[in-house]
Amino acid sequence: MLLQLISIVVPVFGAIAVGFAWARLERPFDVATVTNLVMYVGTPCLLISTLDQVRPSAQAFGAMALATLLCYLAMAVLALAVLKLTGLDRRSFLPAMLFPNTGNMGLSLSLFTFGDAGLALAIVTFAMTATGHFTVGAAISRGSLEPKGLLRMPLIYALLVGLAMVFLDLTLPLPLGRGLKLLGGLTIPLMLIALGVSLSRLRPRRLPVAFGLALVRIVGGCAIALAVSALLGLPPLARGALVMQYSMPVAVYAYLFAMRFDRNPDEVAGLVVASTALSLVTVPLTIWLFL
Repeated sequence: MLLQLISIVVPVFGAIAVGFAWARLERPFDVATVTNLVMYVGTPCLLISTLDQVRPSAQAFGAMALATLLCYLAMAVLALAVLKLTGLDRRSFLPAMLFPNTGNMGLSLSLFTFGDAGLALAIVTFAMTATGHFTVGAAISRGSLEPKGLLRMPLIYALLVGLAMVFLDLTLPLPLGRGLKLLGGLTIPLMLIALGVSLSRLRPRRLPVAFGLALVRIVGGCAIALAVSALLGLPPLARGALVMQYSMPVAVYAYLFAMRFDRNPDEVAGLVVASTALSLVTVPLTIWLFL
């Protein structure tokens, strides 16, 4: 079991460390360009190519989507209660609490833990998280909703293609499938390196508060995912993918939105750093105890 944990965790945190060290050595790295490349090219290709290779049933796909939605609703209730008790600003911290790092860390850990079949299910949660973060999360930070933003997200169109593939049992022509797999392969390594670079550039504040909220995000997320899995009777693979994804730390995008809309960015940066640091302990524990 120990060797299995090492084989799962070390590659992920090792890639993050490479990005962190790269930035500390003051090597050039354009996070914005890499992030756009991943979001607009790599991730849509990864979603479609994975669903083309490992086809979850329509029932499994729908159950995973429903489970993800229930996790968000439950976390919204928990996060709002905690923020009200602590008197912290909801527009600053609620998006960070709601939308975990299901991309950079969640997809890679799901792949190493559950293989391609688990990755196919984890992508469902990631697609919903990314969509929610760029719509609901941005609306919370901004104070208003802009539905037109959805139309500018290639991930939405990739998700629609994926839905058609799953529910209509469609397959891609071999050259197209190989091309998408090639482009999708850049996603996870670049995500992890970009995460490391981003973490090195954050300037966190109020770390004691951040660590408290980080515990709520990670431990609360894990408990919610376990409860939702039991409620829906998810099979072991779907349960594992859901628990893994919803036990992830805060996404860097929470900081980017806080900075863009001037919502206490340094304090949100503290939450990103604190939760990622805690995940060094919580990820192996989650795998060992529940997966």
